[in-house]
Amino acid sequence: MRTSLCIVLLMLLFSCKKENKIKHNPISNFYIKAKICLDSKIADSAFHYFNLAKEEYLTRNDSLGAGKSLVNMAIIQSDKGDFYGGIETSLEANKFLKREENDTVRTTLASSFNNMAISSSQLANFDNALVYFSKALKYTSNDENKYVYYNNIGDILIFQKKFKQAQQYLEKAMLVKDSNNYSRALNNLAIAKYYSNTNYNPLQEFYHALKIRENRNDRWGQNSSFATLSDYFSEKDSEKSLFFANKMLKMANAIHSTNDQLQALKRIIYLDPKNYSTNFKKFYILNDSIQTTRNKAKNQFAVIRYDVEKNKAENQKLKIKQAEKEVQLLYRNIGIGALSLSLIGGLFWYRRRRKRLQQEKELEVKNTQLKMSKKVHDVVANGIYQVMTKIENQEVFDKEEALDELEFVYEKSRDISYDKTDTHETLEFDQKISSLIGSFNNDEVKTYLAGNDKNIWTGLNDSSKNEVYQIIRELLVNMKKHSRASRVVFKFERINNKIQIQYTDNGIGISEGLVRKNGLTNTDSRIETIHGEIIFDTKTEKGLKISISFPVS
Repeated sequence: MRTSLCIVLLMLLFSCKKENKIKHNPISNFYIKAKICLDSKIADSAFHYFNLAKEEYLTRNDSLGAGKSLVNMAIIQSDKGDFYGGIETSLEANKFLKREENDTVRTTLASSFNNMAISSSQLANFDNALVYFSKALKYTSNDENKYVYYNNIGDILIFQKKFKQAQQYLEKAMLVKDSNNYSRALNNLAIAKYYSNTNYNPLQEFYHALKIRENRNDRWGQNSSFATLSDYFSEKDSEKSLFFANKMLKMANAIHSTNDQLQALKRIIYLDPKNYSTNFKKFYILNDSIQTTRNKAKNQFAVIRYDVEKNKAENQKLKIKQAEKEVQLLYRNIGIGALSLSLIGGLFWYRRRRKRLQQEKELEVKNTQLKMSKKVHDVVANGIYQVMTKIENQEVFDKEEALDELEFVYEKSRDISYDKTDTHETLEFDQKISSLIGSFNNDEVKTYLAGNDKNIWTGLNDSSKNEVYQIIRELLVNMKKHSRASRVVFKFERINNKIQIQYTDNGIGISEGLVRKNGLTNTDSRIETIHGEIIFDTKTEKGLKISISFPVS
């Protein structure tokens, strides 16, 4: 598999993001030691310490720490050729990474799925690799990482001979800013173009990608370019193909990449029949060495985990013996213990009762504050906004009428401070509703209402009428602030013992995710107060449709 698949591990493995809604736990000393070993390329010691860190995080109930440790272990396994083991450990890690709303969890999941994808591609299980790369894309929020994933998906699709589809992903990957990643995307895109149209000449792009890698001293990338050029010339110019295959072998030796050495020797065996025996012998010895190393790594990782589990079991036995001794001491002091428990229980009950009474008192204060806040919003904020709307809609400004309106709002706000109820209603409720809706009518917004008859409201108590009035005003204020509507329609119906209100406008509408925002929070609580229900139709092509229904009594 091309070395481009591995780069995202480096981008994700040590990425640090601000955590969201998860408590920061202290980093395990084992985890710190593991990272030091990893930086020093001592993989077996790093794996050992990550395993110890995982166990320590589990004793702390730190699922994120355990998941991160396991992902690092999985990457080490895959890097050492234990691809099945790497996938298995990544799957174990994912069980601990459930809080997907957290940034660090999502980043760690992206790294885990990326590792599973790379391991699957190394096992030639390309369908699984595509699934895992897609999941890695889902969990990453970093654009550079996304472009690398697009490149990796395109690379897999090339292996599956889905060249047109590969081009779509690789063209997205070309947006990457990092020059090393750009050269990978450029090289792979040229491959996809060539194989989808063999008349296409990709050499300019191949050499451009190689030039970038030489300038950046990207030796792994240069090796990938040598492989690409050797494959391209294999059926066109065997001498050039052999030339690049030998360069690939030389570079693979320099960077100690046994997999690339193996791939280079495969090409040389085919292209240099004169030295077939010598090169095949080298290939055989190297392949045997790689298999031995991978098997050794698998056994080594298994032994490390076994030793930790064994020590864990022995510690558990010691804990059981210690617990038995503690039980004996408990029996010996049962009388004193029972008395102590009784005293502690009584004290605990007393404190809980006192705390509960205090909480009830605080809740009562908060409810009172909430009630007052709601009244201030209804009477003062919406009242002033309604006055502003009336003034805005008047062709001739009537100072006296505006002052009367503001004085009315002032008296209402003063009544709130004395907790007085309004007993000076002079208009019938249907007239109040008509007046309210009409106050928002102007040259830019036309308001219409139907069915607002006096009989509609018969039997509805004053408290419910007030809530309905505030709901309608809330909808109108929200419309005025946000909807950009030019036509607003209210339709009132009474069916059996239920009143139904249909609101429609031709504004910009509202997305489903913003339904409970934009000032509509109070509307929900009012609907609950009158035992009704409200339905937002956000799927209309234009505008907003709201259905409200509630019982009369």
